[in-house]
Amino acid sequence: MKKTLLLLLFLPLLVVGQFTYIPDDNFEQELINLGYDFVLDDNIETMAIDTVSSLYINNLGIADLTGIASFISLKDLFCHSNQLLFLDLSNNAQLFEVSCGSNQLTYIDVRNGNNTNFTVFNALYNSNLNCISVDDANRATANLTDIDAHTSFSDNCNAKTFI
Repeated sequence: MKKTLLLLLFLPLLVVGQFTYIPDDNFEQELINLGYDFVLDDNIETMAIDTVSSLYINNLGIADLTGIASFISLKDLFCHSNQLLFLDLSNNAQLFEVSCGSNQLTYIDVRNGNNTNFTVFNALYNSNLNCISVDDANRATANLTDIDAHTSFSDNCNAKTFI
């Protein structure tokens, strides 16, 4: 009983100290510009971003969105016209809109349990993007049409093949 009480008392302190790794300086700088972070140090407090619902980070020279998984409330992600090679949105189960066109993407993973509800999905102008991992490939093929002709959907693309 005493151990449980101690754990409950110190649990809030553990949550406050959680950080998310953001290795791309351009991405982190934009998070600073938006007021979510204060120091360019490759880290951001997770509690500063876990309630963000919209992120518009277009044309900023971002090459890596590592850390996007901690944006668990994200509904809209617009990251077109950057230098992204890989985009893993499998932890972003609230997404309804994704615009990631005009990057250098080779692979996208949106197997997040919610992509059948996307209202916007644009991955056009990614000449090396051959496969997008989704929850339901047949539904995505029928409904998500803003992709290049050589790009297809699959329930499980092999990321190592494309990176």
